[in-house]
Amino acid sequence: FWKYMGDKSSKERNANPGSRLTAITLSDKIREAETILKKCELCPRKCHVDRTAGQKGFCRTGDKPFVASWGPHYGEERPLVGRHGSGTIFFGHCNLGCIFCQNYSISHFGEGQEISFEKLASVMLELQGIGCHNINLVTPTHQIPMILRSIETAKGKGLSIPIVYNCGGYESLRVIKLLEGIVDIYMPDFKYSDSEMSLKYSSAGDYPDTAKAAIKEMHRQVGDLVIENGVAKKGLLVRHLVLPDGIAGTEGVVRFIAEEISKDTYINIMNQYHPCLRAFETPPLNRRITDREYRDAIRMAQDAGLKRIEGIDI
Repeated sequence: FWKYMGDKSSKERNANPGSRLTAITLSDKIREAETILKKCELCPRKCHVDRTAGQKGFCRTGDKPFVASWGPHYGEERPLVGRHGSGTIFFGHCNLGCIFCQNYSISHFGEGQEISFEKLASVMLELQGIGCHNINLVTPTHQIPMILRSIETAKGKGLSIPIVYNCGGYESLRVIKLLEGIVDIYMPDFKYSDSEMSLKYSSAGDYPDTAKAAIKEMHRQVGDLVIENGVAKKGLLVRHLVLPDGIAGTEGVVRFIAEEISKDTYINIMNQYHPCLRAFETPPLNRRITDREYRDAIRMAQDAGLKRIEGIDI
């Protein structure tokens, strides 16, 4: 079913935040986001380019939706997949520079093409129409104004399933605050707890502190993950990819989540790392993680007191 752009072969807290969003409020948020785009500060890099005038910064993206593919995804976390899949939309390019990116053809090589706001809205409605449990926006950070305008159109035509913000964790606090009432489920990566590692491997020395601030705000907005009949409805879900030789600083990540967010945070500690892109020439990233490295990561999460680890019954 996957649709590819380019190569066609290839209590009140627990209420749905989106349901409380008025059309006027959403319109105001769209205008603010589009203003940010004119001297771009959508992400912490603050390139200050005018993307509405054709200028492009680190993410190499203009002011129209740039989409690589979409379709029901069955490989996401269990509460997102349910029975009918997560309605996943992959946005092209990225505001991070991870040399090991597992989706490098999209993030680094720019697979995809520009589409209209109306087309993006129709994609969301199409995914809802085939029974997907949510709209899963993958790497949306640098395309927020375009996404918000498309959501406005889609909501006007009946979009009602939860919106998932599936991001790399390198977020502008201003923009995350702007998304309150629009996003139902936040799913950030927390990639590193060590700024030297984040600078070396993702060109973002301020990543740890930036991600911490963003995740705190996400949790303030939506709380812990709420699951009904096996399907996520709202809340925070954190991902952490275990890297070789402790590069990701897993102990610092899980301790922060447990102590400063919530021990009931739903977290996916992922073991699927494999060398991609420039990782082949950058030891120790040129190898997969060992079984022991993954077991150690799970133990760290359990020792920190985290109670909801994907796939682990504690």
